[in-house]
Amino acid sequence: MKHRHWRGGDLAELISEIAQTDGDYATPVPELMLYRRSAATDPMPCIYGMGLGMTVRGEKRVTLGSDIHDFMPGQTLVTSVDLPVVTYVTRASPDEPYLGLWLQLDARVIGQVAASMDFLAPAPGGSSLGLTVATPDAGLRRALIQLLRLLREPALVPLVGPLVQQEIAVRLLTGEHGPTLRRLVMAGSPSQQIAKVIAWLKQHFTKNFPMDDLATQAHMSPSTFRQHFREVAGMSPLQYLKQLRLQDARQLMLNEDIDAGSAAMRVGYESASQFSREYTRLFGAPPLRDIRRLQES
Repeated sequence: MKHRHWRGGDLAELISEIAQTDGDYATPVPELMLYRRSAATDPMPCIYGMGLGMTVRGEKRVTLGSDIHDFMPGQTLVTSVDLPVVTYVTRASPDEPYLGLWLQLDARVIGQVAASMDFLAPAPGGSSLGLTVATPDAGLRRALIQLLRLLREPALVPLVGPLVQQEIAVRLLTGEHGPTLRRLVMAGSPSQQIAKVIAWLKQHFTKNFPMDDLATQAHMSPSTFRQHFREVAGMSPLQYLKQLRLQDARQLMLNEDIDAGSAAMRVGYESASQFSREYTRLFGAPPLRDIRRLQES
């Protein structure tokens, strides 16, 4: 498949029915979001939860730590754990807008489907990174088209939507994204242990605790834990914790209209100056200027 010349076919048409102007669109399928952009965008730090993304038209770049992933037309991206990424549309125009979708995946559904299928363990030596980019096979594309067509019949969504999403889970587990997802749900695997720690961090990131406590939770030595954490999350546990805190502080300032000092304390920072320095490094501007810029845009 020549990605740059992939036109998107039915998928592009179905997304365009709903996303007629630039924006992010919720759909009657609660887990499904659609996106349209008519110009390249600025880098935007955000958290990708466990999910499946697809670029249907245009191009997008996703950076995770020092890894850069170019996300071409017709390609899918899967994240198997919550990951702090920087994402931006790199190719889009009014005539050829960026069109994309995001389908949130349910770890329990993935685990149940995987348990009912006979899998060999993922081959040793493959990447453990919780993010993969691949070209979907025809079966996965058909299932995504079926899910989008279902949006034309909202009354059927509660009945048929879960069945189509289960088919998507099966096709992901048996396709190129399968090894990443299977590592996550394999009982006792290092990836599963790291995923549990990441889920705990998402709930407790505002607290202060020794980082070695996380290694104890994962039943690993501190050095082994740091190695496995970096392999899955693309960054160290401390970098991950900082990104969770900074992203949350940004949302607090934006949604609750509180000052930077208060936001810093709420998310676990003890030093306002350290918060401001690290915030500026991640978002490219000090807190006050960054929030003003977001409000104006």
